[in-house]
Amino acid sequence: MAGDLVGKHGANVNAIDHTGQTALHWSAVRGHVQVAELLLKEGAKVNAADLYGYQTTHVAAQYGQTAFLCHIVTKWNADHDVPDNDGRSPLHWAAYKGFADTIRLLLFLGAYRARQDKEGCTPLHWAAIRGNLESCTVLVQAGKKEDLKVQDNTGLTPAQLAADKNHRQVAFFLGNARRVHERGYVGNGYFGKLLKIGLAPLLWCIIIALIFVYIHSIILGDYNTKMTVFLGLFSWLGVLLATAGLVMFYRCSSKDPGYISKNIRDSQNQRDDEPLLKMGLDNPELLDGNWSQLCITCKIVRPVRSKHCSTCDRCVEQFDHHCPWVSNCIGKRNKWEFFMFLILEVSAMIITGVTAIIRSVADPASPASFGGWLGYTAINHSWVVSFVIMDLLLFFGVITLTVIQASQMSRNITTNEMANAMRYSYLRGPSGRFRNPYDHGVRKNCSEFLLKGYHEDIENTVQTLQSDEEMGPIQMRSPVSQNGESIPPHVNGTGHGSTNSHASSKSHRQSPSKCCDQSKKSDGTPLGLGLGLWA
Repeated sequence: MAGDLVGKHGANVNAIDHTGQTALHWSAVRGHVQVAELLLKEGAKVNAADLYGYQTTHVAAQYGQTAFLCHIVTKWNADHDVPDNDGRSPLHWAAYKGFADTIRLLLFLGAYRARQDKEGCTPLHWAAIRGNLESCTVLVQAGKKEDLKVQDNTGLTPAQLAADKNHRQVAFFLGNARRVHERGYVGNGYFGKLLKIGLAPLLWCIIIALIFVYIHSIILGDYNTKMTVFLGLFSWLGVLLATAGLVMFYRCSSKDPGYISKNIRDSQNQRDDEPLLKMGLDNPELLDGNWSQLCITCKIVRPVRSKHCSTCDRCVEQFDHHCPWVSNCIGKRNKWEFFMFLILEVSAMIITGVTAIIRSVADPASPASFGGWLGYTAINHSWVVSFVIMDLLLFFGVITLTVIQASQMSRNITTNEMANAMRYSYLRGPSGRFRNPYDHGVRKNCSEFLLKGYHEDIENTVQTLQSDEEMGPIQMRSPVSQNGESIPPHVNGTGHGSTNSHASSKSHRQSPSKCCDQSKKSDGTPLGLGLGLWA
């Protein structure tokens, strides 16, 4: 229809209605990329603004049309960070409406996250007003501690606004984020430096101390009896395994876990470098709608199964978890060393613990009764008792971690994926239930990991086809926006509203004549374009 009007009838693609909106504005409501492409090829102005200063990018952000926004910005150079007449950029609108994917894209493209509108509100202020925790989380992760301290025209920070609106969870999150930035990440004091080093030196000292006590007090200790050849070899095997475990520990701690190169340019300060950030936005993952693969910190499109580690501040391939005991992330390139470290140390703890008990029981000077033997051993072999207690305490923790890692290895899944299974779309089948597409069976999973040292990110197509066949035909659904609200079939273009986030100088309550937080208004997205900050 649009093609016929433009091509055959010569319709004016830049014609405006009574609010100053063009056909391109309307195509942004539904996110019709093909219609927009047709209009732009016929000469539509991509940065045309209506009476309220809303450009197409504003409308796309208001309706959470992330793919549409990405298309017009990357291909037609639409301005993704332009303010409207009230000083609000598309990022303000996306933050207020709670479209986390749109926020990620805008931040990835370099939108200015600290911009204040006429009321002094940043995007984080508006996300806090609406109580959208996911939007606040994305903005905080991409921002700096100064963003949490910015005050609006009434002197309120985002955390105070969230508390004023009774969004307790958001207020707690923002307050805690500010405390963490101020206390935990200073890094100038002695405690801050210890946090950066991690617990690896401590664990290293514990293992070496246990090996020394084991050799000095158990293998070479005075027990009035000599060890048999078998027991001697068995006891020194424990030392060998523990030493080999230390080697794996060092490799795991010092090895690159699978860091993904980041874009080192700061788009906030170097605006001319912005086109470089657009490279990679044609990634298949983004074309499939997986906008969570955008890393707004590293400015890259992450591969599937990777994740940004907040401790290391880097994206890691096949991210499993960040282990403070090895002071490193566990990822694709060092997970084998980590698993072998666990296996070797568990084996060493079993052998050394058994050897210590055998040596204590076999001491001819110890009493025959159990109580007498305990008292004698505690007095005469106190180092042995200390060693066994420490060995047992460490054993239960390490064996639990080893079993968990072995179970995940056999299923080709990571700790991060297990913890966030319901958040990752690639771990859900057509029915919405959990499905691991990378599980190729226990034998293949184990052999591939043990021989190669890592798992390949190859989907099990047989399992996928079987899941699709079990589901049968897929029924069409009505269009749904990112926040889960159905898009109405008809759009009324007459509604516009301006926004005032303050009812008084003390709070951000809306006046009855404005459009936010009215108890009589519907919670759904209203009809029309550029409707102001509606509920």
